[in-house]
Amino acid sequence: MRCWKGLLMITVVCFSVVLVGCSQSEEDALKDAENNAEEAFNKENAPQPNYTGEDSFAFYLPESLKVVDEDASNVILEDEDHTYIVFYNNLEDPTSTLNFESAKDSEAVVYQSFKDEKKFGYIRIMSSGEEQYEIQIGVGGAKITTMTSKEDLDDQADMLMRIARSIAIEKK
Repeated sequence: MRCWKGLLMITVVCFSVVLVGCSQSEEDALKDAENNAEEAFNKENAPQPNYTGEDSFAFYLPESLKVVDEDASNVILEDEDHTYIVFYNNLEDPTSTLNFESAKDSEAVVYQSFKDEKKFGYIRIMSSGEEQYEIQIGVGGAKITTMTSKEDLDDQADMLMRIARSIAIEKK
């Protein structure tokens, strides 16, 4: 019996070490999210809008998301795990920095902008404690915000930037 307890204890300790060693650090997760947002921002072609609401603006809607509410400036999207708030100020052009400036917060763990001659974008990530993060991505007058885990930050950054870019191209 004592042998089994010892073996069990060794197995649990080894398994714990493997799990801790395999999980991504917060610093790496934040950097990956920033890099994915920048890559999606710099892609030559933005996704084409495939959704136009009755009361809202046109944008690229990934297959995994569904529209649950909308008005002229806001759309609420959901998937199985997340709720997304999409805001669009059609008075701002794709190079506007208004949303970026209003997103500034001293507690942001990532606050980075990207720009080229046709558009201005940004990513802001705030830690919400308990391994949750608020991620906000914007391009021009469009911004999208959701809560996510450290493990999903990189994928969320890419998807949110693709959606934001699709809104910004509508105003060209």
